[in-house]
Amino acid sequence: MPDPHHDTAARTAAPAVDGYPARPGVRAGDTLRLHVSTRARRFRVDVYRCGVTLRHMAALEADGSHAPARRHDEDWDWPGHDFPVPADWPSGVYLAILRADADGPPEPAPKSAEAVDARAGRMLFVVTPRVPAARILYKVPIFTYHAYNESGGGCLYRSIHHRATPPPGGTRIVDLRRPGGGIGGPVKGRPDAHDPRTPRQTFAHWDAPFIAWLEANGHTIDYCTDLDLHTTPEILDGYRLLLSAGHDEYWSAPTRRHVTAFRDRGGNIAVFGANTCWWRVTVAEDGTALACTKFPPGAVLGADPDGLRGAPDHWWESEPENSLIGVSYRNGGGHWLGPRTPLGFTVQHAHHPLFAGTGLRDGDLLGAEHALVGYECDGAALRRDARGTAVATGEDGAPVDFTILGVAELPTDPAAGWYHAVREDGGGGVRAATLGLYTRGGTVFTAATVDWPRVLPLDRRVRVVTENVIRTLS
Repeated sequence: MPDPHHDTAARTAAPAVDGYPARPGVRAGDTLRLHVSTRARRFRVDVYRCGVTLRHMAALEADGSHAPARRHDEDWDWPGHDFPVPADWPSGVYLAILRADADGPPEPAPKSAEAVDARAGRMLFVVTPRVPAARILYKVPIFTYHAYNESGGGCLYRSIHHRATPPPGGTRIVDLRRPGGGIGGPVKGRPDAHDPRTPRQTFAHWDAPFIAWLEANGHTIDYCTDLDLHTTPEILDGYRLLLSAGHDEYWSAPTRRHVTAFRDRGGNIAVFGANTCWWRVTVAEDGTALACTKFPPGAVLGADPDGLRGAPDHWWESEPENSLIGVSYRNGGGHWLGPRTPLGFTVQHAHHPLFAGTGLRDGDLLGAEHALVGYECDGAALRRDARGTAVATGEDGAPVDFTILGVAELPTDPAAGWYHAVREDGGGGVRAATLGLYTRGGTVFTAATVDWPRVLPLDRRVRVVTENVIRTLS
């Protein structure tokens, strides 16, 4: 989501060595091409798999060669080096650390993705399995990473190459073949006041802590990218549960179509995040670039596209995302700058199996002490019944059987720091994060807040709900 009032990107000096993978995903046993630029005579790449800790998997050394940086909407076409991925490597998210000095042994393995995270000299890629080794598939949001990646002077929010007005037709393009995209590369956005250790819109900030928790608690997980889901729908075959966490904002039409088909044939989906499926992106035929048309005709520079009707690639304006995930950012909101007033979910239907073991009762708050609701959150259009229970109306496209298990009404006073997108009713009605689920073929659960992975290590009851969801749906 844009931050129209306060927004800076990390600025870094030219790194001694930098690079990017030719594709963000590779199947175990195939060859991944790594593109690297350096003025050093030799360079080294150390590859780690992310799990409970980081495990050193391999090292690559090669002769260095320099190539210039390019624009954000161009293939940087840096010198390539083939890296055969062993067939026995487990599926996972892999982080590569580049060093301009190839001599000597690898440095001690970092303890976490947070320790590896940097704005240059890093690469991320995902190894998918040759055959499913688990019942759970985790979706890594590469599209969203690159939407916020400012390598080359721009991203899907702004560009130094379009200073006066949005680009013709309101369409911006970002290339996937450039540094950054989850790790490495400057990132658009302000620091997270509730966890300033890593920038938002990075793998280390949202996905890594969730993955570490999953694997620490004995869950066997396979991994893919949203580009894999876009190009290869059969990658979902054999799985019982598709997981998404944190900030999974940008979806292509084929990705959404393939995930919907997975649900329709009985596959379950759990979204431990929010602002999900908010923007539609068009993927280049060769899978190397993304385009998004955010501005209606006549929009001027500085306009917040989420405050405008007629943005062509708002999912909700053509095919509301509620029909898949039950909720939408347009019925929630965002708080981007500074600490926010602690807000949690007021629990209802506490007898539901997903609350088993939490000790929660109707009316109790979940996660308030850790500001669980934010920094962006999603909601379903709702009304209150005679007992005061929040009930989804379905008027926004949400399934009529969407059951709200927790509701957090958002402050509407501008002084509270919350921002809200335009919606069908012109802005009236309740703005609330709504945690819940529905069943249509398979069951779809949404936590309705981006901060769920941040709070997961901090709150026992959040952990219990997460475990209940995964055990039930997988």
